Amino acid sequence: MTKPVVVVLFGGRSSEHSISSATAGGVLRAIDRDRFRVIPVGITRDGAFVLEDDDPDKFALIPDALPEVRDNGTRVRLPDSTLSREWTVTDAEGTRSLGDVDVVLPILHGRFGEDGTVQGLLELLGIPYAGGGVLMSAIGMNKHVTKQVLRAANVPVVPWVAVTRADLARDRSLWERRIRALDLPVFVKPNEAGSSVGVTKVSQWDDLDAALDTAFAEDGLVLVEKAIVGREVECGVLPGRDGGPVRVSVAGEIVVTGREFYDFEAKYLGAAGVDLVCPADLREGELGEMQRIAAQAFEAIGGQGLARVDFFYTGTEFYVNEVNTMPGFTPISMFPTCWIASGLSYPDLITDLLDAGLAKA
Repeated sequence: MTKPVVVVLFGGRSSEHSISSATAGGVLRAIDRDRFRVIPVGITRDGAFVLEDDDPDKFALIPDALPEVRDNGTRVRLPDSTLSREWTVTDAEGTRSLGDVDVVLPILHGRFGEDGTVQGLLELLGIPYAGGGVLMSAIGMNKHVTKQVLRAANVPVVPWVAVTRADLARDRSLWERRIRALDLPVFVKPNEAGSSVGVTKVSQWDDLDAALDTAFAEDGLVLVEKAIVGREVECGVLPGRDGGPVRVSVAGEIVVTGREFYDFEAKYLGAAGVDLVCPADLREGELGEMQRIAAQAFEAIGGQGLARVDFFYTGTEFYVNEVNTMPGFTPISMFPTCWIASGLSYPDLITDLLDAGLAKA
């Protein structure tokens, strides 16, 4: 029996390039080679599609040398219409076929990959892919729109103010009043960025301008969010099988003891002061309510592919902080960890996503 051919697509132009590359290392190591034939395709920081080495060790997450996709001179070409599934590669020796591709696994984080752009390209060419569709990906990447959609669906969200530099220039006093109404502390974050890139916790108003500048360096729209005092808990979500209900994992908890918040260094570089606990210590009723809200949030933004839903829990109320449509997927990331604790192994989780993508064909 011929194995389905999977393109693992990673890297990309966003500030999360290295995290996507590290995710690729985990996926390349764990994907079921008895089920799938794999073609690793990297996207450089400049946007070139290159044929990468099928070598998980090359993309290990090492704090002093973060992995990345380098331009090796190859160029991978996608089909030029829906009449073909054949991908080709050009290198110093000429052009050769990589064969027909059955499904793409786009493990891209951030803009130009997680935001619906790559999904749109694949849709135009009629190439099946795993994960959320164009609209869901675009909504999930846009924190401001996500909050608006969730609020309209009666999903509790963290109070926020969205602001641009132009807003501040036109009427700074108005926008400062709106921001200060949130009360300290607040989090300042870019609208379209992940992995806590560009995020600052502000505990005194004198630090607001510097935090805004940091976030504006990543995006033209910035969110200022009320800091909810409570536990940081999250869970993984997958669509139901064969028309069944949405599947939600057990909860994981981020326990921050020696840092201001769960920042990039703590997430990926092994910085001290943070522990990831899975399963989280929640009573049955608490977990059930969290899972109910997670499924509701997932369905509100599109209900496809996968998501990690992040919460703040005050002890009485769950507030959705974000919905990530391509969450961190390294073997130690919370999304796979929660599913492993729920009985779904890392390789089986990858197979689950690919089977769902193949079903779109």
